[in-house]
Amino acid sequence: MGISIAICEKDAPSAPCAKLKKEIRKLLVSDHTQFGDAAECYEIVSLEDARALFPDYDAFMKRNRINDETDVIYMEKIKKDDDRAKLATKAVKRYTGWVDASKLDAAGMEKALALSLPENRITGWDQVDFDEANAICAACPLSWDKGRGCIGSFGPDNSELPQIAARRGCSIVASVPEGVASGRIYSSEEAKKLAEEVKTLEAALPEEGKNAVRRYSGPVERLGLVADICVKENIGFFFF
Repeated sequence: MGISIAICEKDAPSAPCAKLKKEIRKLLVSDHTQFGDAAECYEIVSLEDARALFPDYDAFMKRNRINDETDVIYMEKIKKDDDRAKLATKAVKRYTGWVDASKLDAAGMEKALALSLPENRITGWDQVDFDEANAICAACPLSWDKGRGCIGSFGPDNSELPQIAARRGCSIVASVPEGVASGRIYSSEEAKKLAEEVKTLEAALPEEGKNAVRRYSGPVERLGLVADICVKENIGFFFF
């Protein structure tokens, strides 16, 4: 497995994605029953009920372009108004577990946050399409990795760079494995120290041998870029 370097871009004044990444739009909650109309659902009809309502079931499926492999009939997929009216008599709601944050007041949002995990939330940035996101990142002043974005490679998890750093008294770089394990966030003040460590490591790598230069010059360069942008924007960084 590899280790990556990232900056705390959501804290940066110059980050065009920050507002969207902080804007939670949907949450998957452990109990949707507390959220009324904000709880998302589909209206469905069982295949058994649909067959009972439409004796010419194959014709019904064909005119509404419903896949034969479907396990239920989704009301939103029905194209014919007359068919939809018949199905409505047997329709029931199937809740997805997702809650629409735009329909929540402050108290509801607080409750939803308590009932969801951070990884089960959709932000405004998650809803930006791939091409638009790439364009935003390419033009972003925080795209420190030579225009490729604000996340870059530190190296494999068995990298010897932390050991080299420890021998040279570079405590920030030496702490990378621990930082990954603990989820540590390094401060902008530590970014200043990292910048000094980069200078030390640039001088030290040739002394460590040609293999060290070949393997670790790239990661050290990227550490320097991270240090510079974090000092400039007064933000932190982390490894994962």
